[in-house]
This record gives sequence, C-alpha cells and structure tokens, in this order.
Amino acid sequence: MKVIEKIQQAEADGRTVFSFEYFPPKTEEGVENLFERMDRMVAHGPSFCDITWGAGGSTADLTLEIANRMQNMVCVETMMHLTCTNMPVEKIDHALETIKSNGIQNVLALRGDPPHGQDKFVQVEGGFGCALDLVQHIRAKYGDYFGITVAGYPEAHPDVIGEGGATLEAYSNDLAYLKRKVDAGADLIVTQLFYDTDTFLKFVNDCRQIGITCPIVPGIMPINNYKGFLRMTGFCKTKIPAEITAALDPIKDNEEAVKAYGVHLGTEMCKRILATGIKTLHLYTLNMEKSALAILMNLGLIEESKVSRSLPWRPPTNVYRVKEDVRPIFWANRPKSYIKRTLGWDQYPHGRWGDSRNPSYGALTDHQFTRPRGRGKKLQEEWAVPLKSVEDISERFTNFCQGKLTSSPWSELDGLQPETTIIDDQLVKINQKGFLTINSQPAVNGEKSDSPTVGWGGPGGYVYQKAYLELFCAKEKLDQLVEKIKAFPSLTYIAVNKDGESFSNIPANAVNAVTWGVFPGKEIIQPTVVDSASFMVWKDEAFEIWTRGWACLFPEGDSSRELLEKVQKSYYLVSLVDNDYIHGDLFAAFKDI
Repeated sequence: MKVIEKIQQAEADGRTVFSFEYFPPKTEEGVENLFERMDRMVAHGPSFCDITWGAGGSTADLTLEIANRMQNMVCVETMMHLTCTNMPVEKIDHALETIKSNGIQNVLALRGDPPHGQDKFVQVEGGFGCALDLVQHIRAKYGDYFGITVAGYPEAHPDVIGEGGATLEAYSNDLAYLKRKVDAGADLIVTQLFYDTDTFLKFVNDCRQIGITCPIVPGIMPINNYKGFLRMTGFCKTKIPAEITAALDPIKDNEEAVKAYGVHLGTEMCKRILATGIKTLHLYTLNMEKSALAILMNLGLIEESKVSRSLPWRPPTNVYRVKEDVRPIFWANRPKSYIKRTLGWDQYPHGRWGDSRNPSYGALTDHQFTRPRGRGKKLQEEWAVPLKSVEDISERFTNFCQGKLTSSPWSELDGLQPETTIIDDQLVKINQKGFLTINSQPAVNGEKSDSPTVGWGGPGGYVYQKAYLELFCAKEKLDQLVEKIKAFPSLTYIAVNKDGESFSNIPANAVNAVTWGVFPGKEIIQPTVVDSASFMVWKDEAFEIWTRGWACLFPEGDSSRELLEKVQKSYYLVSLVDNDYIHGDLFAAFKDI
C-alpha cells in the first residue's frame, strides 16, 4: 500500500500515525541486531518504516536487501530511499525494478549527498542532477505504481545555508523547488531534522501559502548523545535554539541525562506539532529504539504492554499478497520461514484456505536454518547442553514451557507467546512424559478481541479457537495416544515420521479452521487452519530442525549429536485438534500414559 494512502486513511479516521527511519549497519552482526530491534518496534504499529541509501550508493545492495526483508519478513510497509549520487539511470531502474518485484510501493526520492571524500555533489554521466529529475523519471516510467516522497527543508537546503542561516531569497527558491517536486508527482513531504518548532510550523505555513497541499511530515531526531547531536546538527546546518544549548551544556558528559533530556525535548516538540492539527510524526531512530518509543509512550500513541494484532500472525505488506488472510498453523512460530517458502506463489489464500491456496511450496533452503547471531548465541547457551538420554531432551522442552529458556530451535520468536500461559502447566506435564511440544494454542470460546492474551482483529469483536497441539513422540507413545484418542470423538490427529509414514483419523485432503473471529459488519474471519497437505510439507522442515537447528550446535561425533539424530529418525510428528472448543479437554487424552 502507498504511504500516502495510509496517511490519508488515518486523517479521515482522526488517528495520529508515526513512522521510523533506519540506516544500513556496517557489519553483518549489526544488520541482524537491527532486525531484532525493528521487530520489537514494528509490533507497535508504525504506518511505515524507511531505510536510507548510503552516500554515493555505497550501501546500494545492502539497502535493497534490507528493504526486501522489511517488507516481506518484518511485514512493515517499507519506503526505500533512492539517491542520484553515482547512479546512472540503469542503476536507478535496477533498484526500482528490484523493489517493485518485492512488492514495495514507496520511494523517498533524493538528490543525495556528495560521495565520501568529496565536498560537492557531481552529476554522474548518464544520471540525474537533482531529486526533481528522479521524481519525473519515476512517474514517467512507472506511472502511479510508486508512492513518491520527497524531502523538505524547514531552514532551506544545507547547500544554501550560510553562517547566519539561509537568505530570504535562498529560502524562497528552495520552497519553489519543493513545489516543483510535488507538482512533478511527489505525494508526500518528510522534513529534514529540526529543533526549533517555530521554524517548522512557519515552513508548513509557507508551503501552504505557495500552493503545496500534500501532507508535510515532521522529521524528529531524538538526542541520544551530545557529540552525536553536535555532529548531526553541524552536518545538516541545523539551528540549535539557545534554550537547548543551555539545557545540554551542564549535562553533556552524562549520557543518561542527555538521553532523558532528548526524550523530554522530543515529546514537547511533538505535543506542539500535534496541537496544530498535524497527525503524522516521523522519527529518525539512528537504529536505536528506546528514545523513539519513549517519546511515543509519553504522547500516549503506544503502550508497552498493549500491542494489538489485526490477525493472529503479522499480516503482510507486500502489495502482491496483501489480501492473504489464511495460513496453516504449523508455521505459527516460524512465520519468516513460511513467507520465504511462499514468496513465489501466484495467488495467496483469501477467505478460505482450501478454495484459493497455491499448493506449490518452495523447497527448503539454508534460509530456514540460519539464525541471527544474537539468537544463535542464545540457542548455543540454552540448548547445547550434554544429552545422555531422551529424558534430557524432554527436560529442554519442559524448561522452555516453564519459561526457564527463552529460545527454541523450532521457533523464530522470543520465548513463549502470551496465550501459552493459559495451558503452560498442562504442557509441562506432557513434555515430562516425553511428548515434546513445538506449537500449541488453548481453546477459546468468545473472548473479546481486545484480550491481551488471545485477542486479535478490530474492536468490538469476539475470537474463538480450537485447542491445538503439535508435538514429537516415540512410536510407542504414539500408539498409546492413538488408542486413548478413540475414547474422545472430538479429537482429530495426523501423525507422520521423517520417512513419510503417516497415521490419521481424518481424510487426506481435510482442512480444519482452528481459529476464527466475529467482528461488526464483517464476514467471519478464519485466519489459521490445520491442513493435511501443508502438514506433509511442514514435516520436512520440522524434522530437519533436529539436525540443522539443534544437533549442529554440538561438535561432529559428539554423543549428544548422535542422540538427536537417532530421535529425528525414529520419532513421529503429531498434529492434534480438539474440535469441541466449548467443553473439550485435549489434555485428557494424555492421562495415564
């Protein structure tokens, strides 16, 4: 979706929206850390996030990769910066075609800074000399596909700012140029950072006076440390009001005090801006989360303890899969792996899984088993402990269900999900018996959609769930469980081993909705299903994790590794649904086993 459409929609609803900006880190570890941070920040519902384009195109490939992951894995509406520096037209079109193929619809068109080591911008042969040229090219070649944002400079562009600021003529010329960018097809303006709120408000008024009518979004940069603040304001030639200098000078060597003041200042600036009727804020995060989130909390725009979900899983922002609203439950804890495996689909399920899904899942790739460095370290600490027996393996799963461990080889998420607290005692008991759970949900009969544990969807709705369990167990225990299930007619199951030998009490093509919601003025929404065909696809990944997700943490030839490989070859993966979501007791089938 275009950012301008999201902002217009929010304005029509009277909502205030916010967005975050990030830049490409210099190291692989930095990139993975950024994505972990981004995941946490995106949970608070920004209208979009943007990623910068390095000076001189120095991070071009990395920016394209990050933008793709933001849109398709983090599932946040993504705006990619694109500059003219060192970019002949074929490189610009390569970047635009790449993001278009990845379902990204938003571009921030910039002239760009001079390449590293140069003082002035130089137009590259076969390239563009200014942002206006870039806007005109995007509109001429790509029509209305892209939403185009341009930069606005409340104090005029740094190139025309002298010792005493920009002259009135330079400022007026800069405004006139901004209008030309908008007239050429830009539909949104995001401003350069500023610390004088009066200057920003005057800029907005001056823009309106010359006929610029599109939304103007203030760019807010929280002060995180004193030296960084001086460096950034010096580079951008930003005016620093005397009262800010006076407040910072006594505390400049106290980083925590500077951060606290930065949060206070950012909050007060935003309050003044919002009071004028502007309903959009853009936060330059410098890849840090605490100050930006603290400002939004102070403004009452987010609550740390209340993160709303429109679906039980984070919905996609990729323009090609935006209607997707049904998924198999098996990938609930590995959503990025699921997205990766379904990127090539021609159509995505909408309304009913069985009627509209594309049956062609992508093959397993290394992506499914690579881990961010921080998460890999956590898995190493928590799961690479000596294993002498299957009881030791059960202990790992039990500890995870008790919250003693915060990672699992079968999950891309951090720790247990909130709804698991409803059934964690029962999960602990069956894991202690050797039924190793990797996915679950409790039965829910008409909880309000704003419930902090199981809620999802819009306001005024009610949500429902069938109890669900997914686990590994030995053949002997599976036989006992299947025998017990005969006494529970509401229970359905599918069981399969690594080699594909399967047992089930449901038809091979069955699709069972296990989560649904009822909302005012809408048809019933059923976002997660248990689908037999998808389960057989998922089982390959689930079994592979035993070796490539867990055993690989041990050295070659280690006895722990050999034990895990033996379990992988002999155990069964079981999917179990209690279809009586009102009176059922899924865990009763495990008693006396």
